[in-house]
Amino acid sequence: MRTGSLLAVWLAMSCAAAAAPPVPNTLEEAGAQRERAASMRADAERSLAAEQTHCHTKILVNDCLAAAKKRYTAAIVEARQIDQPARDFEREAKRQDLEAKEAQRLADQNRRAAEQKESAERFHAEQAAKTAERQRKLSAKAVKAEEGRQKTAAEQARRQAKLEKRASQDAAREAKKAARAAKEASKEAAKAAASAAN
Repeated sequence: MRTGSLLAVWLAMSCAAAAAPPVPNTLEEAGAQRERAASMRADAERSLAAEQTHCHTKILVNDCLAAAKKRYTAAIVEARQIDQPARDFEREAKRQDLEAKEAQRLADQNRRAAEQKESAERFHAEQAAKTAERQRKLSAKAVKAEEGRQKTAAEQARRQAKLEKRASQDAAREAKKAARAAKEASKEAAKAAASAAN
């Protein structure tokens, strides 16, 4: 009975091996296909172990073991045929994923480089604007300081002219006073001389 069930498993595996292995369309299908292949390998291992144990009870042990080994090899080949397209699909999916990530990394790197360049240009423009503003303020202060110096110099010149005018007016007054005093003195002297002559 055991031999009949093993034979049925072997026939099922042989029929399945004749069909073309399915090619998965998604990673989920590929994963399920690889699990099925792993399950087939495990079943083949169990069947081989059971058949080897059964073969040791037969008279033609070597023929039985060789047949069991052939069925095991056929099952492993079938499992490999199911596993290989799934493995290829996963490998291709990983490669495409890596390429997409690399393309994204390059795009991000280019975007970051452009942002850094823009940021640097903006910084330099801001620094140039600040420097120009600073220069404008310094120029305005210099102009104001010069205007202040000119105003102070003009004020001092007006004050000096006023002082000189007052001094000349004072000198003229003093000269008039002295001339009046001299005139008075000469009048007094003339009176005194006229009085003495009389």
